[in-house]
Amino acid sequence: MAKRSALKAEFTTDKSFIPLDEKDIAILKLLQNNARITVKEIADAVHLTTTPVHERIKRLEESGIILKYATVLNPEKLGKRLMVICYVSLRQHDKQAGLKFIESVNQLNEVMECYSISGEFDFMLKVMAADMAGYYDFHVNKLSQVENIGHVQSIFVMGVIKQTHEVI
Repeated sequence: MAKRSALKAEFTTDKSFIPLDEKDIAILKLLQNNARITVKEIADAVHLTTTPVHERIKRLEESGIILKYATVLNPEKLGKRLMVICYVSLRQHDKQAGLKFIESVNQLNEVMECYSISGEFDFMLKVMAADMAGYYDFHVNKLSQVENIGHVQSIFVMGVIKQTHEVI
């Protein structure tokens, strides 16, 4: 219980923070690990009946804590063996130029993630391709054709050490 109070106190300045109790956190951990777990299995694990577990999950969904349920795929088994981190800087930095870039990058299927960052570059992309030829095609024929691209630096991932979607 002391842990929860410390967490609550730490985040109370954030208006979007939603206080959670130990059962909520346990439910979220179970769902993060396996989105296909049944309400009955969760109820057994957290020592509640199915009705309150279902109500808690509904509340967590409605509050926006649970954004969606997903299936994590193995990219290598689907022929996506090359992961590249691309740092992108724009020539112009006005709001409209940024929005156009974001709109364009959202249309590129090879881009798995896109972050707006600070520092020398404006954006960081996580790109998946079948191989170096596939990445070259993406870089030359898609990414470089996006309006207002200033500079792109590609970093090739040699191995994944840790990759998780778990927040708690």
